[in-house]
Amino acid sequence: MDWIFEVRWSPYAAGIGIGVLSWFTFLLSNKPIGCSTAFARTSGMFVRIFKGKKIGEMPYYKQFTPSIDWEWMLVLGVILGGFISARISGDFTIQAVPAMWAATFGTAPLPRILTALAGGIFLGFGARWAGGCTSGHGISGTLQLAVSSWIAAICFFVGGIASAFIIFKVIG
Repeated sequence: MDWIFEVRWSPYAAGIGIGVLSWFTFLLSNKPIGCSTAFARTSGMFVRIFKGKKIGEMPYYKQFTPSIDWEWMLVLGVILGGFISARISGDFTIQAVPAMWAATFGTAPLPRILTALAGGIFLGFGARWAGGCTSGHGISGTLQLAVSSWIAAICFFVGGIASAFIIFKVIG
């Protein structure tokens, strides 16, 4: 059980765990794993504060009812699991500016926070526009051998690598 206290787990073991989780998800709910729908449902819960029951008339929220469901609990579990894992491995720290960011852009926290916020917003819109996120397409879709998901997963990797090169000025 010493592996539980490791800072980094084997990607093979983690991949197998996610694959087994996918099997159980299909077996128990007949639905694929995904996270972006949970964020859509959460946004609907916030909109409900201002619009009340009128939110039920909005076409988007007719399809994605603002509620706490198993996908919402999955996202909560990912957040809590990551926190618990970081705590028991001794790797938990609170930092506004990671070392790699500081080396490239400086130590001011506001630009880092604003960039992370903007990136999160773009990723959220992109995931909903694409009909799924990296877990929906990259895990569940490729597991089902969906060509669109394989294309999406390849684009995730290419886009991530290109962005890293551009952001951290490796090219040029």
